[in-house]
Order: sequence, then structure tokens, then C-alpha cells
Amino acid sequence: MEILLATFTTLFSVVNPFGAMPVFLTLTEEDSPQERRQIGLRACLYMVAVLTVSFFAGQYVLNFFGINIHHLRIAGGILLMRSAFDLLTPGGNRDRVSPAALEESMHKNDISFTPLAMPMLSGPGSIAVCISLFTERLSYFDMGLIFVGFVLVALAAYIILMSSLRLTRFLGRPGMAALARIMGFITLAIGVNFMATAIKALFQE
Repeated sequence: MEILLATFTTLFSVVNPFGAMPVFLTLTEEDSPQERRQIGLRACLYMVAVLTVSFFAGQYVLNFFGINIHHLRIAGGILLMRSAFDLLTPGGNRDRVSPAALEESMHKNDISFTPLAMPMLSGPGSIAVCISLFTERLSYFDMGLIFVGFVLVALAAYIILMSSLRLTRFLGRPGMAALARIMGFITLAIGVNFMATAIKALFQE
């Protein structure tokens, strides 16, 4: 349960499905509720696939390029801290999708993989977290629990995306801004923890 809870809480704050709501609403404003559900479901399934591949194959990619896992955690910590500062800074919460990419996506038939699954839900930060979760000490049962954590994050993201219209109306701009700052503070703490743990491990080695 500790592994499952740690996986869910860490990934949920980094994935931050609340940040994907404006893009999801913009790109699906002309779609029917049934089409929105299908797009949201496919995006969350793609997200699970990306996170799973990153978790199981990421360590082999690092070994191929000769990158130490602690170096990746430091880089991931810096990346998470940068994203957190964007969420915490008033007016600095920039979209994870550029206006040009957003305009291009509005003419696509299927937006579930890009830009929703990547980079909105499973971006560089969440991929770095998934790679960092893999250690040789994990048993098959532990890996199964981590995968269940991925699925739970995807389920939570799906529920939030499907409720995005009501949540946006209920919270309004002030509520969304406050929620972004809360998620940013949690993400900042995770980034600091990543860096501190990795630096400590490097000194011990």
C-alpha cells in the first residue's frame, strides 16, 4: 500500500490533469459528449502505455547511454521545480502546449495521443518520475502495484477531464489559480526531494 500510495500521489501531482482541462475543453468544444468520452478514454489509455514503457524500458535506455539514475533524478528534479515555479508564479502558468501546436491540433481528427496524452498528461516530468521509480530491488509484486498506481492516476485524470466543464464553472478563475498554486507547491516539494535524494546518494557512493 505504501508503494501504491507513493506512486499515485507523486504521479498525480506531476501529471496535474487539472492543467489539461482548458486544452481539453478548447479542442473538444464542437464534439458531442460521447466523442469527448472516447477522446478522454483513449488519452488516458495512451498515458498508461507511455508511463509503463518509460518505467520498464527507461533503465535500459539510461544504461545504453551510460547515464546514472541519480543524474536523471537530479535532472528530473530541476524539471519538476521549473514546472512548479510556473504554477506558483502569478501569470507564469504557461500552457504546456504552444499556441501554434494548439491551432494545429484543432484541425486533427484525433487529439487523444497528441497533445492530450503527450505532452499534457504524460510529459517529460512524469516520464522522468516513472524511470526513477524503477530499481533492481523491486519484486514483481511491487512492479504490479506501481502499474496499478499508473492506472489509478489515469482513472482520476479521466474523471477530471469528463468533469472539466462543471469544475471550470464551479471553481472559476480564482479557484483554478488557487488549485494551480497548490499543485505547484506539491510538485516543487517532489522536485526538491528528487534532487536531495540523488545528491545524497551520489555523495555516499
